[in-house]
Amino acid sequence: MDELTQFIQSNPDPRELKRALAVQMVLQGYTYYEIRDVLKVSVGFITKWKQSYQQQRIAGLYLRHQGSRGQLKPQQRQAVLAWLKQKNDWNLGELQQHLEAQYNVVFESKQSYYTLFGEAGISWKKTQKRNPKADPKAVEKKTADHRVVG
Repeated sequence: MDELTQFIQSNPDPRELKRALAVQMVLQGYTYYEIRDVLKVSVGFITKWKQSYQQQRIAGLYLRHQGSRGQLKPQQRQAVLAWLKQKNDWNLGELQQHLEAQYNVVFESKQSYYTLFGEAGISWKKTQKRNPKADPKAVEKKTADHRVVG
């Protein structure tokens, strides 16, 4: 229990702290429902972390996942944003090629590229092949579909 108290006082990550407090309260004799109400956690949460503590002690309360780091270093990211801002037109494929050629970076998700466009102040929207406003029949159909019957 001293080990647990020391861990709590060491000011760990809030998620680890909540785990440790739940375990400590169980060991002090609080009911799972009292702990649930005080810490705003589920009974399953309490059970999971109590078992983890019993099996691994303090090591069982630590976060396993530390998050992922961006593949571009901050200075590289700034250089890419500056490069995007100086261009007159933008193309997803061109951005992908630039990142791979200059920084050996290939994102798994296209969303990462779109995020870069957004950070550079570039709106990324798909274009339509034809403007429906140019076709009066299409405009009438669209308007008819959205009329409210009252």
